[in-house]
Amino acid sequence: MTMRALLAGLALLIPAAAHAAPTTPGDLVTERAVLVMRHGIRAPLNGEVPEGTRTDRPWPVWPVAQSVVTPHGKRALEIVAESDRRLLASRGLLDAAGCPKAGSVSIVANASPRVIASAAAYLRGFAPQCAIKISHLEEPQADPIFEPLRAKATAFDADAAVADINRSTGGMARLAARDRKELALLNRVLGCGEADCLPPAAPAIAARDRDIALSGPIRSASGIAQVLLLQYLEGMPVQQVGWGRIDAAGLQRLGRLHADLFTVYTRPPYMAAHQASALGRRILDTLDHGPAFELLMGHDTNVTALAVTLGVDLCGEGCATNDVPPGGAILIERLRDARSGLRYVRASYRTQSPQALRGLGAQVSLTPLRLPGCAKDPCRYDAFAATFGQRLAK
Repeated sequence: MTMRALLAGLALLIPAAAHAAPTTPGDLVTERAVLVMRHGIRAPLNGEVPEGTRTDRPWPVWPVAQSVVTPHGKRALEIVAESDRRLLASRGLLDAAGCPKAGSVSIVANASPRVIASAAAYLRGFAPQCAIKISHLEEPQADPIFEPLRAKATAFDADAAVADINRSTGGMARLAARDRKELALLNRVLGCGEADCLPPAAPAIAARDRDIALSGPIRSASGIAQVLLLQYLEGMPVQQVGWGRIDAAGLQRLGRLHADLFTVYTRPPYMAAHQASALGRRILDTLDHGPAFELLMGHDTNVTALAVTLGVDLCGEGCATNDVPPGGAILIERLRDARSGLRYVRASYRTQSPQALRGLGAQVSLTPLRLPGCAKDPCRYDAFAATFGQRLAK
């Protein structure tokens, strides 16, 4: 299923109640907000550059161990957290400074050390020296909110998933063929002197127990493209970023290779329904009964799966479509009309550009997300909650 078809289907599912009489922005009061966020800038993961990848020069050395959030990444999180606090204060949800009232803020992180470290850095910027607990499980436990497949949180059928992935993408060979220009660019950056610097593997997707296994050029290239972007975001000298063979515009092009990892793992409707299952229910529960603000610190898979469930694409400045940068997030707010008492929902995509992340700049973008069926007026919350909930797997 194409994204256009998915959006059209979602639009038909939104009940007429979602189209309320126009409400002026001054009438809307934010009651609660949930931020679903990717962790911060980190060193490459183990195996993110696949074994057998050929280059003409060694890879740059990182200042921290593999997968660890860097000091630069932590500072970037503090900066964006300061901006988020100002935003929520402008919405009237929290005070602009000082420690929030007890119970008004919740921070939940996945069990991965890089995610917990990201949540701690965010808290330092959002509410410095305040006694707010970061809730998380301990490794090796799998948190169903952030890793529903590993946690076996739903009745996931790997064979059904593979079938839906192939329907949605046209198959792995077609996906790789579509990305041939980006793959050629990546090979030029790697500079191995051969036509293909990636480990040889045929494009394929297969069911594996309660999971799926992707092989081929997209599997290999997606991680390498991300590592090159991370070099840039970390502030490495330009001569070290892709060995000086790529600039910010080229990295944005390569971002399509990383985004296509989510074209497989989170964007097909079946995958999105399962990947966003516990996460989506946590969001609805928080919007209904939770604190004023909750941060759910996780991974790019969480943000992209949520986007599909909402029926939107994610377009951040300087990034490929649906390639979520470190610290990128979806903000969902429950609103109340001060005159009528009716409740609405508003969604936004909050990011920093690669240039801002690289330079530790304070520039933050907040892009409204137009939910299907709600292009002009804010969505009625009850209609949104019903439709959104129906799209989550059990």
